[in-house]
Amino acid sequence: MKHLLRIGDLDSAELIDLITLSQRVKDNPREYAGALVGRSIGLFFMKQSVRTWVSTDVAAIQLGIHPVVIRNEQIGLGTRESPEDVGRVLERYLDLLGMRVFDHEDLERVAKAVSVPVINLLSDAEHPCQGVADIQTMAEHRPLPQTSVAYVGDGNNTAASLIGAVTRAGGSVRVASPEGYFISDEVLSDARHYGEVEVTTDPIEAVSGANVVYTDVWTSMGHEAESTERRQVFAPYRVDLELFERANSDALFMHCLPAHRGEEVTDEVLEHPRSVVFDQAENRLHSFKAILLTALG
Repeated sequence: MKHLLRIGDLDSAELIDLITLSQRVKDNPREYAGALVGRSIGLFFMKQSVRTWVSTDVAAIQLGIHPVVIRNEQIGLGTRESPEDVGRVLERYLDLLGMRVFDHEDLERVAKAVSVPVINLLSDAEHPCQGVADIQTMAEHRPLPQTSVAYVGDGNNTAASLIGAVTRAGGSVRVASPEGYFISDEVLSDARHYGEVEVTTDPIEAVSGANVVYTDVWTSMGHEAESTERRQVFAPYRVDLELFERANSDALFMHCLPAHRGEEVTDEVLEHPRSVVFDQAENRLHSFKAILLTALG
């Protein structure tokens, strides 16, 4: 693994290898304790974070890595200093750089300028680390090649990584979004090289018979000014119990969190016995260990 900026940086075999390693790490944590002792990584954050920050920090520590958390207030990426110059300095100190940014182009610019691996911890384009954890979570419950995933809501960064990961793992995806909020044609084209992806404006059509129902917030970070309009547009896409029950009787509910309870999902679905949202959150830790082990050898 050179860089992981998009889920498209992985082919099917590489993704399955990561998922397999993630599960081995989860099942046998002592086997990998201290496996990368002596390494140092940077964890750069422009956006707020709970799961990404804590999971990456703890993953590094448990592998014996020294993590350095870097806040953009200290760096001024693109204002005080160019992304290229920041990257070229940090690579002299670090073995890997994880970055959580607003603009995906900043990631691309850093990755082109450095020789160490750059990992996307979330950008406006994709959330590939979340995609790996999502597939690991699904694989814990059912065979991936037989999995039909319904994604309901905004065609955002999480959705982009999700459909690329599901299709690479052999599953299929049905996406329900309102007009004007679809996943990009580029992402759809890439995913369809690996598996079936259907797009609709009808959430009932998407969810009916699905093995997994997945949603995310209607207003992602950086789009707060659109929140009132988005609540109106996305109201028919709320995952409530009536919609969830149109999926298979053993279907899982998934959400990358944080959830806006009562908006994109109701409490009764988020707290449903078949909701695995906190398993997803836990698997961010194990899957990031697998990413570090793969990237740093």
